[in-house]
Amino acid sequence: MTVTRFAPSPNGPLHLGHAYSAIVAHDLAREAGGRFLLRIEDIDGPRSRSELADEFRHDLEWLGLEWEEVPAQSTRLASYEEAARGLLERGYLYPCTCTRAEIEAMEPRLGSQGAIYPGTCKGRLLDPEKPAALRLDLDRAMADAGELTWEDELAGQQIADPREAGDVVIVRKDAPASYHLAATLDDAADAVTLVTRGQDLFPATHIHRLLQALLGLPVPRWHHHALLLDESGQKLAKRRGSPSLADRRKGGEDGLLLAEQLRLHRFPAGISLLSA
Repeated sequence: MTVTRFAPSPNGPLHLGHAYSAIVAHDLAREAGGRFLLRIEDIDGPRSRSELADEFRHDLEWLGLEWEEVPAQSTRLASYEEAARGLLERGYLYPCTCTRAEIEAMEPRLGSQGAIYPGTCKGRLLDPEKPAALRLDLDRAMADAGELTWEDELAGQQIADPREAGDVVIVRKDAPASYHLAATLDDAADAVTLVTRGQDLFPATHIHRLLQALLGLPVPRWHHHALLLDESGQKLAKRRGSPSLADRRKGGEDGLLLAEQLRLHRFPAGISLLSA
């Protein structure tokens, strides 16, 4: 059975890009006679706001979508801690006290996801009083995991190559898990068979496939859909103040009509679809 999900973070309102992603996931599940899940990814500290999660549910209902809600990330902290502890004990993680500013000052090589951490803290004795994240020792993890592949419904079979991301953070200094660890564990716990998300997260899937191998988790398929872009050619984003679904809903717009227009790739003025 196809099981897919929409997993928003309640740190800002949903916009048209979120609506498109939710509709794609919803329709893939319905066409296959499967299940469409809603998972609230709410471990971003004080930025996670429960009232926004309620708005999300109203937004999805307004769009005419039906879903099953699974436990939010904030209820799953013990599973993240257990997985991280196991990876650390097996030598796949190492502590890192570097700040973002310190990493930028090193003028690191750039990859598809930004600066590639140069491994400064690997093997070093660190000040135990300084906050530390836990990073993935990519070389060791890849050597032990061997060659891995994963399947994208649109792009076909991929050889997992997370080197463009470098030694990514697995446990943040300010949160119990990074996106990489939490999303990977959650998809397994929710029995997700098709991970539906935007093409901007395509590179992250190489990391997630490696984590699945290290943690002995089942391997789903992926569907990385095209992104909605604004007038400037950038993807819609909360941080740039893209118009919210809640504002459209409260302004009296017809949500069912909007959803149908998005399905037909008929977008509001200034919005376009880019397939990378």
